[in-house]
Amino acid sequence: MKHWPLYDLRLRTPRLELRLPTLAELDDLADVAVAGIHDPALMPFGFAWTNAEPAELARSVAQFQWRAISQWSPECWSLPLTVFLDGAPIGVQGLDASDFAIKREISSGSWLGRSFQGRGFGTEMRAALLHLAFEGLGALTALSGAHTDNPASIGVSRRLGYLPDGVTHKVVRGARVEELRFTIDRPGWDGHRTVDVSVEGLGPCLELFGLGEGR
Repeated sequence: MKHWPLYDLRLRTPRLELRLPTLAELDDLADVAVAGIHDPALMPFGFAWTNAEPAELARSVAQFQWRAISQWSPECWSLPLTVFLDGAPIGVQGLDASDFAIKREISSGSWLGRSFQGRGFGTEMRAALLHLAFEGLGALTALSGAHTDNPASIGVSRRLGYLPDGVTHKVVRGARVEELRFTIDRPGWDGHRTVDVSVEGLGPCLELFGLGEGR
């Protein structure tokens, strides 16, 4: 898309492709969310968006995508990339930042359909995000967090070389929840690059990230 080159941005790993979805693919992504992301007894997200009824949940997946694009600015952006396996969406890997051109710091968040969990996709899609952040955008640090009852997310962070960065607390479903914070810098990422990642279409997007061609 000429005026929104983000739609031509592609990240590829040995098994996955990460990019913004078409409208039809966004429908399919919403169906993945409705089919289930986590044990209903648990809530891995700071905002309990998966508590919604199926129709509302499906709409919220689409609205989240549109909101991120419509509110985008070089000073504050959020990129919710859909994760594709064999051409079909299986989840979302997002990254966001504010004042990135100065701070060079990103945060990440993700979800994966339950039927696709336990197969290493979470690690692969986060590795793709880190490659985009550090190699593509010139980030200096990346942040992540996970509730203490979310060992899968914690495991991904540890496998990719993140280090503990303290503890915060949130209120989720009316209860106090402990969240573990993690951080990784460029040298730490360099030492844990175990997934092959390629990036296409980044050059025309750099201005949207608040960067020039020289980054």
